[in-house]
Amino acid sequence: MKDVYLLSGFLGSGKTSLLTDVIRQLKEQDLKPAVIMNELGKLAFDSQAVEEDVPLKEMLEGCICCTGAEKTEAQIQSLLFDQQFDVLLIETTGAAHPVEALDAVFSPLFAEQLNIKGIVTVADSKLWLNRSTLSPQARSLFMEQIRHAHVLLANKIDLLSEEEQAQVVYELQSFNPRAMLLQTTNGRVPIQFLQQMQSMVQPAKDEIVLAQIGGSFNLGSRLVQFTQSYSEEEFEAWVRALPETVYRMKGYVPITGVRNPMLFQYAYGMVQWLPEYIKMEPKLVIIGENIADIAIIGE
Repeated sequence: MKDVYLLSGFLGSGKTSLLTDVIRQLKEQDLKPAVIMNELGKLAFDSQAVEEDVPLKEMLEGCICCTGAEKTEAQIQSLLFDQQFDVLLIETTGAAHPVEALDAVFSPLFAEQLNIKGIVTVADSKLWLNRSTLSPQARSLFMEQIRHAHVLLANKIDLLSEEEQAQVVYELQSFNPRAMLLQTTNGRVPIQFLQQMQSMVQPAKDEIVLAQIGGSFNLGSRLVQFTQSYSEEEFEAWVRALPETVYRMKGYVPITGVRNPMLFQYAYGMVQWLPEYIKMEPKLVIIGENIADIAIIGE
């Protein structure tokens, strides 16, 4: 399995600086990185920071999440098919919600080939102190990126006074007490620290769990294998009974009387079924919080 790190953070927080430094450190360990980079504009400004010998996939004028998820899946499949690499680094746009970015990474097509190490969120320390100046929508996204981090970097800490530094550390740790917090300058973090992030497949439960260093983390993914078929009504009744902490589901569900498992997608209460003309493996990826505790249909 190939390790995957998702680099999240608000616009201008220092994600690209983190990315280039992580690439440098991986190469020093003789590990070959690959990169998927998401940019909102027409020109790939940030991707110019990635050296030519690093396999790179870009998304321009779009988002790695939501409508761009299928394109991202195709990019990951392409990398897995025709590139040799050890570690995949995914830098999301500053406008991406981390859960939606995870949705693009967790696909039943290659869930068993990737070892998602977790979300590394870069937070601009000065912006944190001045977050009240952001619009309500921007502030909400900024806070969500921090809330869902497995590792949280209080970046640009050198621009603050000692008193401000202490305030940032206290407030960030209080807001996301489960994340491991580092104070950083120019997004620099020892690669060994990131490599300690625990993310594992538990075959007994077919479960992929995202974890912070030293313990489990609420936000995670669960891979479910189906051994029997269901009617659409039965399956949707199970979906409606799930807690609100289930954010995303996608996969191939065996439906009684239908030749091939159908493509099923769920997002925030909305359900979509599509016919599949190729016989895909009957499996489903669930993304949410505390999902280890939910009852799976048929169990």
